[in-house]
Amino acid sequence: MATFLVRIDWTDQGIRNVKEAPKRSRAAKELAKTLGVEIKEVYLTSGEHDILLLAEAPLGDNITKLALALSSQGNIRTCTSRAWPEAEWTKLISELP
Repeated sequence: MATFLVRIDWTDQGIRNVKEAPKRSRAAKELAKTLGVEIKEVYLTSGEHDILLLAEAPLGDNITKLALALSSQGNIRTCTSRAWPEAEWTKLISELP
């Protein structure tokens, strides 16, 4: 399973309805399961982004579907990055020509 970091920012609609965020988070976890994505952690963050989501999925397609489905509800915008744990990225580097 590949690891992904999803940086989430609330839209105007999302922040106006922030009290519903825990309910939306639970619904997102259920949706993720149906798309083959396992949400490992969800963090409220300070700084540039509002929420950081750590997820695992077999393919980037799975996480992209989740991000599109969640964003289409109008409460958030997403920015997704593939993440390699240290053991994986050191292996990648060791295989460089």
